[in-house]
Amino acid sequence: MTKKIPMRTCIACRTEKPKYELMRVVKNPEGEIVLDFSGKLNGRGAYVCKDAACVKKLGQKKLLNKAFSAPVGDEVYRRIEEEFLGG
Repeated sequence: MTKKIPMRTCIACRTEKPKYELMRVVKNPEGEIVLDFSGKLNGRGAYVCKDAACVKKLGQKKLLNKAFSAPVGDEVYRRIEEEFLGG
């Protein structure tokens, strides 16, 4: 019996991919928004492709505001972009 691969949708390009091919952005119970490299942090998660275009689109279209149903500051988008492009 083959193991089922969890699929997730990128909030920027709307492409469905295996979970391990995407980055997880989490809004934890304290309201902080961080990149979740382990995929195991507590909180509401949103997924985005490991692609510079999708990460940039995240900030341009303020997609996390919709994903988390809450206002997300520009500094959060900047930090995610820096962590992704720098890391």
